[in-house]
Amino acid sequence: SRCMTPHPRRIWLCADDYGAAPGVSAAIRELISRRRINATSVMVAAPHFDNEEATALAKLNSSEKRAALGLHVTLTGPLQPLSADFVPQRHGRFLKLNAMLRLATARRLQPEPLANEIVAQLKKFIDVFGRPPDFLDGHQHIQLFPQVRDAFLKVVAERAPAAWVRQCGRPRRGRRLRDHKALVLDILSLGFRRKATKLGIAVNPAFAGSYAFKARANYARLFPRFLSGLPDGGLIMCHPGVVDAELKGLDSLTTLREQEFAFFSSDAFLQVLAEHNVALARPH
Repeated sequence: SRCMTPHPRRIWLCADDYGAAPGVSAAIRELISRRRINATSVMVAAPHFDNEEATALAKLNSSEKRAALGLHVTLTGPLQPLSADFVPQRHGRFLKLNAMLRLATARRLQPEPLANEIVAQLKKFIDVFGRPPDFLDGHQHIQLFPQVRDAFLKVVAERAPAAWVRQCGRPRRGRRLRDHKALVLDILSLGFRRKATKLGIAVNPAFAGSYAFKARANYARLFPRFLSGLPDGGLIMCHPGVVDAELKGLDSLTTLREQEFAFFSSDAFLQVLAEHNVALARPH
């Protein structure tokens, strides 16, 4: 008798930072239209995000749903808050990541301004897309930080209860202990998952895609590792894009975006999925 191939694992491949810069948004739209990714997370607080970018993205889902659309909550510089009276800020901008992490860990953030800012970004998403997001996550994993997670999950429970949220714990089989950054995300995700579950909010079962964003990183070599042990419904975060002046002004993660974009556009990517018996989940 013929050997039965097991059903493929269905995963989410989510491109972060839609709206960050025109070259990032265009690359993400191209990958969605070619069915190379099935989710993107929208940075509504980015200065370059506008109704035109939103309409072009929403159009890709008009005949059938090709991508889940999420809100990429942003609370770190150099971006600016959408809400009035946000604290802490410096010269009208959010603080940098390390400063926010220090304050959050010391429990020195104020819950109300955090919640107000997350609500403002959620409202903007609903304004431009005409519906709540399918899921919510955070730029630089800010949604996992102490205090931030409480505000974030409370807003989701009250205003987008049907959405799922991103936790960043790796599958047990995919853990490399020497990966310091991923280990921190594993630990932060424990408390986040516990709180989400208590509020009845769905989370992705496992997470991958974090790597050291160094110029010599070889994405095509890294990607198969992300699939290792990833269960059905697992999520891989990615950052494809084409570098432009707007992106350079906003973000240090530049040339690697082009490497990711090239990989996802290639036949090699499809081959890796086939070899690992993995398929992209169908957004509903």
